[in-house]
Amino acid sequence: MRVTIKDVAKAAGTSTATVSKVINGSHTISKATTDRVNDIIHELKYHPNSQAQNFAKRASMNIYFLTRLDKNIAFENPHMFEIMSGVQKILDKRGYTLSVKGVNEKEACAVVEQAVMQNSADAFIVHASVISRPLSRLLIESESAHIVIGYPNFESRLCWIDTNNHLSGEIATKHLIDSGFKRTAFIGGRAGDMISWHRIKGYEDALKEASISVPKTFLKQGDSTFHDGRRMMLQLLKLKNRPDSVVCANNYIALGAVEAIQSQGLSIPEDIALITFDDYPFSKTVEPMLTVVNIDVFDMGIQAGNYVLNKIKKPNFQVQSYTTLPELIVRESTRK
Repeated sequence: MRVTIKDVAKAAGTSTATVSKVINGSHTISKATTDRVNDIIHELKYHPNSQAQNFAKRASMNIYFLTRLDKNIAFENPHMFEIMSGVQKILDKRGYTLSVKGVNEKEACAVVEQAVMQNSADAFIVHASVISRPLSRLLIESESAHIVIGYPNFESRLCWIDTNNHLSGEIATKHLIDSGFKRTAFIGGRAGDMISWHRIKGYEDALKEASISVPKTFLKQGDSTFHDGRRMMLQLLKLKNRPDSVVCANNYIALGAVEAIQSQGLSIPEDIALITFDDYPFSKTVEPMLTVVNIDVFDMGIQAGNYVLNKIKKPNFQVQSYTTLPELIVRESTRK
């Protein structure tokens, strides 16, 4: 039976990425590890194929985009496809192909490892929904060019870009305060929803800066769906001293909140004002049209494409930053 690189890695007690770097003469591996791997290669009579030997020298002109592609994902995360479009616009100009791979957190590592071994991708664009500590280690150890879309929820040396959701939450809340509203509530996603969490923190900081105190009952968290948005809004409306305005973490929650408000015979914004985030998909299709804090995610994709191409050209290039400033678009839902 033919000896594989996995056999060498197992015998040497290392990862396949480390074996690959030893084969290609990387200087980032210690002498002790290099000697041990080379001894195992000699002992097992392993003969690397040409792709593995030339990994660092060859270009596939292909870039993988790793993300979840579950059923209904286009409705749950429409912005991801806008990001892809921005990435593709940049890569196409440089002659690169964008290959979209639908994976979960566990599958992502195997896909990257295989691509590294087969030299089938020059870089990886990873959506934050599938990033994990094991994948982070693999990307760093294999010295793979990459960019993560979204802030990883753990400390790492990964390259990443994200929108500043904390600032977005501050902008939305400050707009309501500047418009004369004094009792602003927030309807957000569950605790694990990092986008919602950062927007909540921005909301809280804006209230604190304005010396406005609201009861804890003004903060509601649940699923980021129409039904939970409606349910949480009805809970707020039942409060004895109900809010005069509400920040909704996304369009789906906002749509449910609008339905709940109107089902109680109340008017927006006369009885309660409403602001949400992102200009898509519902903000301009409901009555009244919704004020939003918008992010140009297509531009974010363009920047991600440029970043990953720079990373291919300059392996030491590092970026960990927020990008694409939020934009406030004022419409009828917050105009008294």
